[in-house]
Amino acid sequence: MPVLAHISDLHLDGTERATERAERVMRRLRALPGRVDALLVTGDIADHGTEAEYEEAARILGLHDPESPFPVLTCPGNHDSRGPYRKALLRTAPSDGPVNSAHRVGGAAVLMLDSSVPGSDEGLLDGETHAWLEDTLDGLDGDVPVLLAFHHPPVALHHPLPDSYQLRQPRALAALLARRPEIVGIITGHAHTPASTVFAGLPLVVGPGVTWTLRLPWEGADVADRAAPPGFAFHVLDDERRLTTHFRVADGAAPGGVT
Repeated sequence: MPVLAHISDLHLDGTERATERAERVMRRLRALPGRVDALLVTGDIADHGTEAEYEEAARILGLHDPESPFPVLTCPGNHDSRGPYRKALLRTAPSDGPVNSAHRVGGAAVLMLDSSVPGSDEGLLDGETHAWLEDTLDGLDGDVPVLLAFHHPPVALHHPLPDSYQLRQPRALAALLARRPEIVGIITGHAHTPASTVFAGLPLVVGPGVTWTLRLPWEGADVADRAAPPGFAFHVLDDERRLTTHFRVADGAAPGGVT
């Protein structure tokens, strides 16, 4: 029964504010009295896509720290840049192709997909990523439950800002999901608001933002609530392949307390 922590939209830009909020969440996660099996980071890790921003992200996330209490799994968002992301964050050779990766976590597989489109804020799981996804699923035991994680939600969330830049061509993804019953849920970011809905008959969970929280239209005219504490989530995939999500905020309370 994997337990996954999830953060999104750090938008690290070298400012003290962005750094403090990301560090606050990571302190909270590292201080948990119980273990999580992995931390998912669903994009917009950097704000401008520079090497310096990714170097800071690698430090804050503990990506190359052998003492890290959990593996950290990442995927890009629309603010990320694939070349610097690979070089500074992953320590691999820079290239412009999609950044996709597969991970076994507990009794499940987590596939981190690149929905970024260089030069655009919109999202797309392109042909190369779809082919990679099909090949990766073919290589897995069909009995292993699979979670997909990427940046752009494939459905409207009822706010004009994220809905202007959602995942393009969602029908192609829905068709793939219909052929692949081993996929049991989808995890995304991008919208800066915790949300849950259904896509193609599967649970779709949107993680809250670390940098700021989206105000919904009925909450006020200002889009960004910068005073709200940084959010994160816990996803639990149980033995019945049921995905349960709990949302939290890093408000400075003790890890064992209620927030």
